[in-house]
Amino acid sequence: MSNPALVPSFIKGQWWTPSNPAKVNEIQDTSTGETIFTASTEGIDTPGAIDYARQTGQQNLGQFTIHERALKIKELAIYLNEHKQELYDISFSAGSTQRDHYIDIDGGIGTLFTFSSKGRRELPNSNVIIDGATEPLSKDGSFIGEHIYTRLPGVAVEINAFNFPVWGMLEKFAPAFIAGMPSIVKPATATGYVTERCVRFMLDSGILPEGSLQLISGSARDLLDYLDYRDHVAFTGSADTAQSLRAHPSVQQKGVRFTAETDSLNAAILGPDARPDTPEFAAFIKSVFVEITAKAGQKCTAIRRVIVPAGLRDEVVAAIAETVEKKVTVGDPRAEGTTTGSLASFEQRGEVSSSVEKLAAAGGTIAYQGTAPTAGAFYPVTILTFDDPRNAAVHSVEAFGSVTSVIEYSSVEEAIELAALGEGSLVATVCTDDRDVARQVVLGISAHHGRVLVLNREDAKTSTGHGSPVPHLVHGGPGRAGGGEELGGVRAVKHYMQRTAIQGSPNMLTAITGVWHQGADANTVTRASVDGGQGVHPFRKSLAELRVGDQFASGLRMVTLEDITAFADSTGDQFYAHTDEEAATANPFFPRRVAHGYLLVSWAAGLFVDAAPGPVLANYGLENLRFITPVTYDDSIRVTLTAKKITPRVTDDYGEVAWDAVLHNQNDEIVATYDVLTLVEKD
Repeated sequence: MSNPALVPSFIKGQWWTPSNPAKVNEIQDTSTGETIFTASTEGIDTPGAIDYARQTGQQNLGQFTIHERALKIKELAIYLNEHKQELYDISFSAGSTQRDHYIDIDGGIGTLFTFSSKGRRELPNSNVIIDGATEPLSKDGSFIGEHIYTRLPGVAVEINAFNFPVWGMLEKFAPAFIAGMPSIVKPATATGYVTERCVRFMLDSGILPEGSLQLISGSARDLLDYLDYRDHVAFTGSADTAQSLRAHPSVQQKGVRFTAETDSLNAAILGPDARPDTPEFAAFIKSVFVEITAKAGQKCTAIRRVIVPAGLRDEVVAAIAETVEKKVTVGDPRAEGTTTGSLASFEQRGEVSSSVEKLAAAGGTIAYQGTAPTAGAFYPVTILTFDDPRNAAVHSVEAFGSVTSVIEYSSVEEAIELAALGEGSLVATVCTDDRDVARQVVLGISAHHGRVLVLNREDAKTSTGHGSPVPHLVHGGPGRAGGGEELGGVRAVKHYMQRTAIQGSPNMLTAITGVWHQGADANTVTRASVDGGQGVHPFRKSLAELRVGDQFASGLRMVTLEDITAFADSTGDQFYAHTDEEAATANPFFPRRVAHGYLLVSWAAGLFVDAAPGPVLANYGLENLRFITPVTYDDSIRVTLTAKKITPRVTDDYGEVAWDAVLHNQNDEIVATYDVLTLVEKD
């Protein structure tokens, strides 16, 4: 290609490239070697981009609630789905096969869908997240405390590795966006042109608020210089680079939040019961095969150490090699029949080759090596074996390609010790059908790993796989793996927020959080006041009319022994505390026979409900139900129901209301507490 184009950056609301850069990085098609792009950030206004994010990005994102931002993520996923073929086409030049596209591109889009759904289902439709229960800090309830999350006021800097130019960007961007933080994306230069194409689609969609996304295509050595405690850096890449960034003065002295997900020597452990004739052995071989061939082995979660029972090493190597011979063709991913593409750059090919040489020089034997084209950044599938399972190289040298090492263990205890020698990994697989072995190994290695997959005949067909992080669960690991954490559902959103302890009166905490707290002011009506036209029952109010603190207080209803007996007979709940006077009296928790807790909850609904059709569409559950004081016959109960939390749904004509329900007896003792969940019309 003559005069290959510069990969542009997008900063301060416009696309930018340097005018006449003195030096550019050439980017090759990794199958043909042709230079297809160049990259340079010479003269880029890094501090201006950061200021633009903190000002314009923060202001525009702050105009939306968490649910509104989460809905935009769904809209973005739909838009990218419509353009993914164009992303496939450009990704071929980075050595990715169609199977690899499904992991990177479809996987990234799927992550957007998941974050959007979980954000709208599990987080409030506001910009304040309450964390945990309210803590009483005074005897009379006038002073309380709790924790809240609010968005960080700076910029989310996302530094991504070369192996996942789409997924790696989207899995960081989505939670930051939902939290309300603008992002500056810095992809690896080798595959940054793929990220640039994805970012261009995202911006062209018109979905994103101005300033919420910027892109730096090329070197950004001064990026951390302008950051401080308001900002968050999420890094994926090598352990060496992570250590360098972690030592930066902005991290060490200015309080920049820094999280890293780095390379790790992930292990797959074959249980002692998983002999060659078992389904577990077959599942294990398939898992290792997939992990060393997908993305040409360029996955931070790929299996680098295959740990098998003594005496099975050669059979395992032979089984993997046989599968490779049958199913793998290394070559240009655009060519028909190719199953495994190239590495992401020619530099990467050199590093993998050098790492394999180090492993061999340290005592490893190349037990199998497949074939690969000599032109292009290709590397053959390679399996090494080591006679000494504690050889330091096995547990410290990573060949970031289609390379793995097989070692043996003599006992389950030793298998656990060997896995731990990796000094911290992202993921491990334990393949066994023995539940005792599974428990022993998982509990033994969990502290050394961010994720553990237990594989057996029951889940072999449905498992998402060793090397596929899912957005629902955390991704990251201790030690060598970087010590960071990403994904994990709404946990990821909270990484871009500050947790703050707040203290004050119930009224003040209600005003701050938008959630009613016990002891705060309430707009109370009773059955008598409603019937007398002196108030409106809260169930007669739409979301547009309802306010937190709207409250209904019922009168008392007496419980008789006949009521208790009838409920026991009609439900079949003949537990002795409700039916046997002598046994109930002997129970230290009860004065005599008592009413069923669910009888009381049912009666409470009868006491507070407004039965006519209206804005309340359905009751869809109870939460946090606790029975506190037993109710015996001749006692009475009353209920106080208060609108606690109101959550309009951004996609529907109704929303959710959580009602604080408290049952008292005739002595004003609390009988039960719980939340009633209803669906209520907006208008």
